[in-house]
Amino acid sequence: MKIAVVGTGYVGLVTGVSLSEIGHDVTCIDIDQKKVEKMQKGISPIYEPGLDELMTKNIQEERLFFTTSHQHGFDKADVIYIAVGTPENEDGSANLAFVEQVAKDIAANVTKDTIVVTKSTVPVGTNHRIQQIININLINSVNVEVVSNPEFLKEGSAIYDSFNGDRIVIGADSVEAANVIEDINRPFGVPVFRTDIRSAEMIKYASNAFLATKISFINEVSNICERVDANIEDVAQGMGMDKRIGDKFLNAGIGYGGSCFPKDTKALIQIAGNVDYDFELLKGVVNVNKKQQGLLIDKLDERLPTIQGKRIAVLGLAFKPNTDDMREAASHIIVDKLLERGAEVVAFDPIAIENAKKTLSDKVRYAYNVEDAVKDADAALILTEWKEIKDVDLNVFSSMNYPLVIDGRNCFHLDDMKDKSIEYHSIGRPSVVASKQMLV
Repeated sequence: MKIAVVGTGYVGLVTGVSLSEIGHDVTCIDIDQKKVEKMQKGISPIYEPGLDELMTKNIQEERLFFTTSHQHGFDKADVIYIAVGTPENEDGSANLAFVEQVAKDIAANVTKDTIVVTKSTVPVGTNHRIQQIININLINSVNVEVVSNPEFLKEGSAIYDSFNGDRIVIGADSVEAANVIEDINRPFGVPVFRTDIRSAEMIKYASNAFLATKISFINEVSNICERVDANIEDVAQGMGMDKRIGDKFLNAGIGYGGSCFPKDTKALIQIAGNVDYDFELLKGVVNVNKKQQGLLIDKLDERLPTIQGKRIAVLGLAFKPNTDDMREAASHIIVDKLLERGAEVVAFDPIAIENAKKTLSDKVRYAYNVEDAVKDADAALILTEWKEIKDVDLNVFSSMNYPLVIDGRNCFHLDDMKDKSIEYHSIGRPSVVASKQMLV
């Protein structure tokens, strides 16, 4: 099948590369000339494990191409995927300007019957709006069918998820169009669920909102655990053994971030508001997450009389491990608060430093390993559960002015800490205080 993919962000690029890997002829389209030139050389603009290798392989095997030209990309395409961004408006709704522009570009350039597949996360009713825009602006006498095919990729494991997903959702008004999209995806070997377009659109938002709800729920329970001397890890394990609950997304921490959960929860609240429904539960999820992201500062305040003039090591900057994505990362809130209160911040992240430099204050100093970050620090805050952080020799913290470690991701076992001269505080678990020395 000849396929065009518009947009080369996380969703578009991973989609295009994965479709080429299962044998389709794929052309990815992006308006950024420099970005396209890099991708033509097999250089991915994003960090995603396994992506570069598949890009290079399929470019060499002449199944994967990149261009800035819609006319060239759409030429003879059987299917066109829309995978452009839907950024958040000030009111929390999704900005559909890029999606609507692609619909107009499709109408102006397609010369044969085509199926348009929407991968971008869009509010309920958007696919029908795309169909209208295309029909109104069509230049040639061709038939275009629109299908909703939301993505369920996790950053950091997106390539794996493409070939090992739980389901592929196809929402379509046309049985024939749905059949084509199912055939395209058949080599992935992932179960297919077919439904109407509006239900497919809703499945994406409802899925992300539910996962965000699990995260906020377990974080609220963790805060109670700290006050009643319970251990959130044991609580979560006991909960997760119930098959009705499951053990996924029950890891207590400092909240969710990234490009999906924050944006999609707010968008679903707005979608509900548009039909005069007050989604109180989801509003609570969002508010809990905001509060949770600042929790480490509260814990730091409990142990330090002041942070002014103190050197604070921040370990992990990306919103999650195995990605360089800084969008909605807790590091933004935490680093800003530290700097506002006069702390010296030394930060480490194995992948995201270059992206962090674009978004964090230029007052932040960077280290390129845990050892350099924590040396002579007055406290260390763990924000991202990178393997490089979880596997570090705990003796490294002995080089701190005082070994105060506040772990926002529960990276270390409590028993391991008990044998070390480290004051260790985590989320929803008992603190380990090897020394009663008060900090000054």
